[in-house]
Amino acid sequence: MGEGGARLLARMGAVALATVLVQLGFLSHLDVAGGNADLLPLVVMSIGLLGGALAGAAFGFSIGLLTDLALMDTLGITSLVLLAVGYWCGRAREVHDLEGPLVPLAAGALATLATLVGFSVLQFLLGADPPLGVTLLRQITATLVLNALLAVPVHWVVTRGVGGSVVASRPQRRRAYTTGGLSPLSSRSDGPINR
Repeated sequence: MGEGGARLLARMGAVALATVLVQLGFLSHLDVAGGNADLLPLVVMSIGLLGGALAGAAFGFSIGLLTDLALMDTLGITSLVLLAVGYWCGRAREVHDLEGPLVPLAAGALATLATLVGFSVLQFLLGADPPLGVTLLRQITATLVLNALLAVPVHWVVTRGVGGSVVASRPQRRRAYTTGGLSPLSSRSDGPINR
């Protein structure tokens, strides 16, 4: 890893630490219409859109583990959910080559919804009693609206915080594998391969 890679990792670590501190120290205590703004899926979504599936998954796992350690909560729940969110946001970027001003808005809303549903399902599977019915629906709706409003500014801040090196490394679209009209099981000189 070169000097540029080490600086990129340091900037991503600083973004992760700042996100966890702001989320746990301030936003988790701020109740708006029955929900709380959640920066974690928005920042993971931004890293996935900027760096691809591998960067999104690794960052999601790392920030989830940092959050679980800070909360002294069941280790791995946040990591698992945010790993999946980061991977799928990065994969969507790689496959569909997403660009545009509304992409962070839509991706942030979907990432938030996936995170909330993922947490609810994992809590249910682990035997906890999550709030069901109208309470859960109101909480999901309020958090979804708040995060959709915050998605574009958070994406802008993360893009500036991480720097251009992740953005500049956009993968090239691959061409489909072609054999020039020949089957992979046939030889150019002999015709089909007999077995």
